[in-house]
Parts: sequence; structure tokens; C-alpha cells
Amino acid sequence: MSKTILKLVDLKQHYKVRGSLFSKTKYVYAVDGISLEVKAGETLGLVGESGCGKSSVGRTLLKLHEPTSGQIIYNGQDITQYKASEMVSLRKEMQIIFQDPMESLNSRHTIGTILEEPYEIHGIGMPDERREWAKDLLRKVGLPESAIDRYPHEFSGGQRQRIGIARAIALTPKLIVCDEAVSALDVSVQSQIVNLLLQLQHQMNLALIFIAHDLSVVRHISDRIAVMYLGRIVELSDTQELFARPKHPYTQALISAIPIPDPRQRGKQFVLEGDVPSPMNPPKGCHFASRCAHAQDKCTQAYPELIEKADRHLVACHHTC
Repeated sequence: MSKTILKLVDLKQHYKVRGSLFSKTKYVYAVDGISLEVKAGETLGLVGESGCGKSSVGRTLLKLHEPTSGQIIYNGQDITQYKASEMVSLRKEMQIIFQDPMESLNSRHTIGTILEEPYEIHGIGMPDERREWAKDLLRKVGLPESAIDRYPHEFSGGQRQRIGIARAIALTPKLIVCDEAVSALDVSVQSQIVNLLLQLQHQMNLALIFIAHDLSVVRHISDRIAVMYLGRIVELSDTQELFARPKHPYTQALISAIPIPDPRQRGKQFVLEGDVPSPMNPPKGCHFASRCAHAQDKCTQAYPELIEKADRHLVACHHTC
């Protein structure tokens, strides 16, 4: 069995919102108690509507944002209280691929400079060696060596994302957070990038946390999927089990919204009504209760625990108890 490389225990990320002179300080409860594990070589999909907190989970577990509370345990080490200087050595093992490749690449630097930078920061190799390593990275992601002296604006969106992936794998990481890594790309390019990630994962035994809102893409790449709603996980299961037997009403609604290419096939539709509650003022009970057709009195009084309802299938819902 694969080793657990990352464990989050009741992780919370509450962003402070500065009020006016006479008003109280408020908080956005972006992540409000997340617990999960990721194993070496595994892909965990993290899905949910925009604003549910999935990107905040990814950035917080990498300590790009300091957590409000909870634990981040990486490779058996509790890194929750690590300072920036203590995280430097771990940055080689924990990387991120951002959604917008143009914004994440320095437009004033050549691709060679961008890909050589990780080695330079960590004091690895000499200039000639770094340039050869940069060329090798380009080959690994399907780009020609000649790209090394060009600038980011000279490439398409898909090519720029390949460069972002090349930079992420430069130091042979063990964990990569893919933060909406294909959301800004054309559908045909999305499949190419997803297949590239799968290929690199197989070659390097990478653990991936794949953050997205497109369930069809997540289904293709993920071993397990965690469904988030308003800062919390509402369902967590193996991918095949989740799509075959979704238990939480929110998950059922998400899956039913996936377009079916055959117009003769029409699955049962779960139409959600109402708006998502404010993350600055989440409801006392189940956060989904105001939009759920199965809501009961206890749903508005107490938040359901995330418990196992079937083999490795966890759900937070009073209705499915």
C-alpha cells in the first residue's frame, strides 16, 4: 500500500476582512475544517462551485497562506508552524501549477531563465548544467529545445501551461497542487495537458491534488474525489464509486449537470434553487440545507459529521444516515 504523503487535520483558513472604523472585524470562512489524506502516486480531485474554498485549501496546505488552525502533516512531519525559512527545503518537494500560465510566468524573462530559476534558488548545479536541465524539461513536456530562448508571449495558452508544468517538476517534487490547471484552456488542449500530467505522474510517482470545477475532467484523472461546499467537504470517495452511487444531494446535482453527448440519453436532473450562503456568515447547521430538497429540522440545527457510509465512501449528510 502506498505511503501517506500528506495529511490535513481539521484545517481552517479564515481570511480577515477589514471593517470600517466603527464596525467589528469580520472573517471569510474559506476553509472551515478540512480533514483528508493523499498517498504517494495518487491523484485526489477537489471539486465544487467557484468560491467553495478549494483553491484556498491548495494554497494553505503549501503554506503560501498561513493556516488559521488545524494541522498540515507532510511526509510524517507536522509543518503547520514552519516558518518561511524552514519551508525553503520543502519547496523542492511541494509545488503548484496555477490556473493562468501567462500570469504565473515572468513576461520579461526567457523560458530558459524561468526554468533555470528553481535550480539557482536552491544552489543546484552550474550555469551550463542548468541550461541543459532546462532543455531536458522542455523535452519532457513536449516542447522543442529551441523554446529556451523565447519569451512567454510567443507561446499559446497550452504551451505556456506546459512550461508551467516543466517548472513545477524541475526539482523532482513528490506533491503537486494543480490549481484549476486546465480551466482556462480549450477542450482539446485540456485533454493533452491532463494526459501529460498522468504520464509525468507515472514516471515520477507524483501525488497530485487536482483542483477543478469540471467533473468530467476530474473523473478522468482522479483516483479519489473530495466534493467541497462552502468551506467543507461534503463527500469523499473513490472516483468510480462516487459517480456510480453519489450520496450527498449536492454531489448528485453536480453529476446530473454534466452534459451527455447523446441527446437520446437523459439522466435524472437535480436542479438546485437558491443561492450559496455567504462565507462570511455561514449557517449554523448544514451549509447546504437552504438549497436541499431533503432538508429536515435537524439540518438547520447541527452540521452533519463526515462519516463512512460505505467502503471508503464518506458523506456529511443527515438525510443519508
